[in-house]
Amino acid sequence: MHIPDGFVTAPLAATGAAVAVAGLAVCTRQAGKQSTERQVPLAGLAAAFFLVLQAPIIPISVGTSGHLLGGTLAVALLGPWFGPVVITVVTVVQTLFTGAGGLSVLGVNLVNLALVPAVVGYPVLLGLRRLLAGVRGCGTHAGTAIACGVAASVSVVTASVLFTAEYAVGGAAGVPLRTVAVSTIGVYAVVAVFEGIVTALVIRALLALRADLVQVAPEHQDTEQAP
Repeated sequence: MHIPDGFVTAPLAATGAAVAVAGLAVCTRQAGKQSTERQVPLAGLAAAFFLVLQAPIIPISVGTSGHLLGGTLAVALLGPWFGPVVITVVTVVQTLFTGAGGLSVLGVNLVNLALVPAVVGYPVLLGLRRLLAGVRGCGTHAGTAIACGVAASVSVVTASVLFTAEYAVGGAAGVPLRTVAVSTIGVYAVVAVFEGIVTALVIRALLALRADLVQVAPEHQDTEQAP
């Protein structure tokens, strides 16, 4: 999902940068107001975990790469404000030190990787959790884990569709739109399945062992607020 330099036009890259700056400014301001002393070290550990989670990268024929994203897991653990900030740090580190994604399109990558999970994944997560709370056989922790997994899958597919739309508007690589769409959405449809499973398993394990580390744990539902 990391877009390389030259894959989209300069105007689209500039638009992505503007959206990313605006969105992350809101996230940073809200995170500063709502963060606790416990969240700061947790954010550092989460960032290290997401660097490892995204490490296995599969090249896609049209120039981008396929890998787990971790954005919805981040907002599930840290909330819709702090989560995108952590994913932003991870994405910047990857861009500067591992060559994953281009510096000129960093803003577009941040929109897809950091903001989509907060804007799309988090509301889906909360809605599904409420829905599953009334389903027989779905305990509070099981329902939350399932909701996180489904929301993670939805976020991944949404990000891949958004990427395809961005290329349709400002593609500069000379690759046919159909090829980009089939390759990217097809690969990330598969990634979405694994992303959902990993997210659900991690959340379920943490809820069983340390529910206080999970922002979307049922115990915290009264204080949650979607972006």
